Amino acid sequence: MSTDTDRRDQLRANLSRVQDAIAAACREAGRSPDSVRLIVVTKNFPAADAAVLVEEGQTDLGENRDQEAAGKAAELAAQGLTPSWHFVGQLQRNKTRSVASYASWVHSIDRTRLVDALDAAATAYGHSVNSLIQVSLDGDTSRGGVTIADLPALADRVAGAQSLRLRGVMAVAPIGWEPRKAFELLAECSRTVRNVEPAASEISAGMSGDYVTAIGCGTTMVRLGRNVLGEREPMA
Repeated sequence: MSTDTDRRDQLRANLSRVQDAIAAACREAGRSPDSVRLIVVTKNFPAADAAVLVEEGQTDLGENRDQEAAGKAAELAAQGLTPSWHFVGQLQRNKTRSVASYASWVHSIDRTRLVDALDAAATAYGHSVNSLIQVSLDGDTSRGGVTIADLPALADRVAGAQSLRLRGVMAVAPIGWEPRKAFELLAECSRTVRNVEPAASEISAGMSGDYVTAIGCGTTMVRLGRNVLGEREPMA
């Protein structure tokens, strides 16, 4: 059996196992498995792995660095593979034009100047970008995110943008916090955003170590990497 075949079999098995685990967590929470979208974060893994995942039916892929994401998106597109790309990392304004060229979703909107830059880039391409506001649940914005106090104003700004579609909120559980505390607070933030845009019901929360708790608290998107792809190693 070739190495390529071994890797495909491994990814297929891992993907199936994760899908089953998500479905089980949904049932435990009294939710439909269809209510949670799996985003496989392919950071530091080659485009070949991303291609296999798409061929195996995985429709949503995530990246957090534009340089890596843009290359993978182009490589997969050349193969006729067009997953929904989710940009989940901190986004610099000078990268918005590139990100808007391939990303269907941006999970890390956290300031007005970024809203304006991404909106202009999406408008230039003639399409819209699904946008989630990243919330800093503990108020420490050094790792990205808007404070809870400033969330309503930023939601208004996104909702008023020409080519951005306000879809909901995203957060990472702060270091030292119990995940449930974090995700319950994010659910409150989701209600705040839905006061601005009732259709903005997406909640992006939950990673490899805490996604089951996030599902129990209402997340609609989980961002998983190593559960499907294995441990990451820096790409050459």
